[in-house]
Amino acid sequence: MDKHHMRAFIPLLLLPAGAALYFNLERGVNYIVYSIMGMERSSSLTEALRFFMFEVPKVLMLLTFIVFFVGILRSFFSPEKTRKALEGKPLFVGNIMASALGIVTPFCSCSAIPLFLGFMESGIPLGVTFSFLIAAPMINEVALVLLFGLFGWKTALLYAGTGLFIAIASGWIIGKLNLTRYVEEWVYEIKAGDMKLEELRLNPADRINAGYAAVREIVSRVWIYIVIGIGVGAGIHGYVPENFMASLMGKSAWWSIPAAVLIGVPMYSNAAGIIPIVQALLEKGASLGTTLAFMMSVIGLSLPEMIILKKVLKLPLIFIFVGIVATGIMLVGYLFNLIY
Repeated sequence: MDKHHMRAFIPLLLLPAGAALYFNLERGVNYIVYSIMGMERSSSLTEALRFFMFEVPKVLMLLTFIVFFVGILRSFFSPEKTRKALEGKPLFVGNIMASALGIVTPFCSCSAIPLFLGFMESGIPLGVTFSFLIAAPMINEVALVLLFGLFGWKTALLYAGTGLFIAIASGWIIGKLNLTRYVEEWVYEIKAGDMKLEELRLNPADRINAGYAAVREIVSRVWIYIVIGIGVGAGIHGYVPENFMASLMGKSAWWSIPAAVLIGVPMYSNAAGIIPIVQALLEKGASLGTTLAFMMSVIGLSLPEMIILKKVLKLPLIFIFVGIVATGIMLVGYLFNLIY
């Protein structure tokens, strides 16, 4: 192994120090706020400031750690491999496989069109393609591990399970409705050869460098959303009365779930930015089902994604897609408000 490849492994030595800082972060923030700054413990300003000072470095450290290892994982995948894995599968089996692949394969709004084109031209059913498109943003691994770190494994598993159900069921329904007439005609004129991606053989050092590249690309793009999200969450945490939030997003208000979805659909955020807001809402008495519906609508039905998909889909199919997914999200919200 040459010196260039050896340098890729050097930052890994900092992981133990980073882990120690992460697990002692709350103690350090409390010392700064209460001892050094001398702020009053019971004031709203203190609670909001402490929430912000603790959550910003916590979420950024957690996100950096996750994205690094996800970058390594994604070096084993490509859109071409994903496309090949889905070819020739029966409808319902394809929906399940596409939803599972959507969790671990690269997907963002900029890759929606080439992935869609490659899937459709290869003969992959429209419903299977939509299962992938729903699962990829909604159940992304960053959201999953952030939820695990902030709320525990039960909430993370709940999020993954309900997201998979929505992706599988929605894709299956869209497939059964036979809506290919609402795909733009030029999509079928693209030749599959144009979608081929060269597969690269990477050594371990290259894969670690892919992890670093993912950190540079993703964290630099989303950190501002994290800070804004945590700022909103800090305001909710410190200043919004618990009774008000419980009445607005609690179990007793039947209209809270449809309202949460309607508010969430036009919003643009990502999992890293919305989860701190979710955390503050739950702490203030919002019900789990309503909060989960809000989060899923923000992540799974983002407006920029709809605008990009308009290049390959006609408006009736986009409206059907949004309606089916939003209905699934609301049903999940009602179910978990009933259970919890």
